[in-house]
Amino acid sequence: MKSDCEVVVTGMGVVSPIGIGQDEFYAALMEGRSGVGVIESFENTDLPMRIGAPVRNFEAKQYVKPRKALKIMCEPIKFGCAAAAMATEQAGLTATVNEDGSTVQPVSPDRIATVLGTETFFADPAEVARVFRSCIVDSDYQHDRWGEFAMRQIQPLWMLKYLPNMAASHISIAADARGPSNSICQGAASGLLAIIEAASLIKRGVADVVLAGGTGSQMALTAMLYRGTDLLSKNIHAPAAASRPFDAKRDGMVVGEGAGVMVLESKEHAIKRGANIIATFKGWSRLFSDPTASGGKEKEAAIESSLALAIADARMEAGDIGVVNASASGVIDEDQLEAQAIRAVLGDVPVAAHKSNFGNLGPGTSVVELIGGLLAIDRGNIPPTINFSDADPNCPVNVVSKPVELARPSVIKTGFSATGQIASVVFSKEK
Repeated sequence: MKSDCEVVVTGMGVVSPIGIGQDEFYAALMEGRSGVGVIESFENTDLPMRIGAPVRNFEAKQYVKPRKALKIMCEPIKFGCAAAAMATEQAGLTATVNEDGSTVQPVSPDRIATVLGTETFFADPAEVARVFRSCIVDSDYQHDRWGEFAMRQIQPLWMLKYLPNMAASHISIAADARGPSNSICQGAASGLLAIIEAASLIKRGVADVVLAGGTGSQMALTAMLYRGTDLLSKNIHAPAAASRPFDAKRDGMVVGEGAGVMVLESKEHAIKRGANIIATFKGWSRLFSDPTASGGKEKEAAIESSLALAIADARMEAGDIGVVNASASGVIDEDQLEAQAIRAVLGDVPVAAHKSNFGNLGPGTSVVELIGGLLAIDRGNIPPTINFSDADPNCPVNVVSKPVELARPSVIKTGFSATGQIASVVFSKEK
């Protein structure tokens, strides 16, 4: 373990409902744009989950290589590959071709790893509807017909489109990353856990460079039917105002989709190859809180511990933090617990909640939000939390409701999943 090894960020890529690429994404955050609207395929239905934040104007073929791989990618995998392509380009990791046709790699492929937060991706029911109809006789679905009739109609590589490890696999192939390739499937905390594991790989000397992040979608019909609608906002007639983290009128979260990928590497390695350093990864924590515990006090205490441990690991004080990039999704109880934990550990520090712009993106959400925080410390201004108009006395935090200048170039990002995983990371930028 190279405990004295500093880990830095040299590239970032983002695919989100409010913008693709850093500049478009950050501009949308600063302008307070919402990516939430009526989901086109659900518009003329009575479904209770008719709103969401889809990725718009996305052309996967601009980013994915080889293009033939698109045939075996679902949308979240395409998002992840695109975000990774942007991150590697900014970091200067793209291979160049000499006049004689030989390829020059800026980093040894054996020293590049991939860690991605992901999930089992849900198929579009329309894609397999015809297959299931093959098993219907006189309006009755007959299971014994599946092997004889339906299996012949399924694309042989169909399952590869939805396996959770395929996003990392495609990214590794495209980047010629021959080091470890891992996938972390722990809900909305997956992306942050991937970032932490990536830093650990570098500190252990396993890799010099790691492509790390998360991708996912909460918008698939089968996913929403499986997860239920209890935690979703009922404000379906005013979609842009539905996601209201920390606001007194919040009534639940909004679903979305997207991906964020970062290039992490050792500071020594980045300096040696002349890479631009965006921020330094200072500290982190990983905890678990029993999601079945009643009353919420255990989870609040766990969030407090996660924040405090990450700050201590960064060898910083609470007063050194410039902004908290909260996990807040608009779920009434969860926002309250997180807000009280933030107040207890960090006092009146500015708090931003980017889910107000695009909802919960699943495994991609924590890294997309983190990129928003890193752009804030890189460019010096904190984007606003939109739809925050009525402060909730049970959420005693200093919510940034309009763009403000960042006083200290450091961010702490929290993330947690419904299954109890809690993670916090601290990044800073040298003045």
